[in-house]
Amino acid sequence: MEPKDERLRTPRAAGMAGAVFAVLLAAAIVLVRIAIPAGNAADAPVDPGQRWAVRVALEIVPFAGIFFLWFMGALRAQVGEAEDRFIATVFLGSGLVFVATMFGAGAAAGTVLNETQPSGFGRHFAYTMMTTYALRMAAVFIFTTSTIGHRLGVFPRPLAVFGYLAGLVLLVVGSGMPWSELLFPAWALAVSIHMLRVGFRESHPARGTE
Repeated sequence: MEPKDERLRTPRAAGMAGAVFAVLLAAAIVLVRIAIPAGNAADAPVDPGQRWAVRVALEIVPFAGIFFLWFMGALRAQVGEAEDRFIATVFLGSGLVFVATMFGAGAAAGTVLNETQPSGFGRHFAYTMMTTYALRMAAVFIFTTSTIGHRLGVFPRPLAVFGYLAGLVLLVVGSGMPWSELLFPAWALAVSIHMLRVGFRESHPARGTE
């Protein structure tokens, strides 16, 4: 039987964790956009009838962060001893800062649920944390992951190129382009699907290669 620590090194672990993270984060983003469909989210009013969407999104965010940490760990385990220490440090740092800023933004965004006295400071703080910091940390994470995957031959060229383009959009214009925040979960889902396919091929090798 394969040891447990070896199981965590399989691409399947990264693929499953990344897919769950992508779905949860995308769901949270869509719910927030339902409540605040257009304009500057820091100033746009929230329809009282749509507060449920914000409430559900804030409940989802912690679980998205948890699965993102599993996604990071599984990706790093897949790289193993072949990782470049410099890039690996940026990879870990950007991922951890992304989770921290996402949690901070989620906590501050809870102020919009105060129906009697909504906090303008809390809304602006949450918007700044998410668009100025979290999205840019997500871009750095995409850049480093794509670089590692491309160098080691883990990612095919189209997936690496998609990662660089998605990271560039999030880094430069993410905060000013509505719905662009969905690029991060879309990229994570693409990576997860690729890793799951790799894991499936490793667990079901072709008869001629056995």
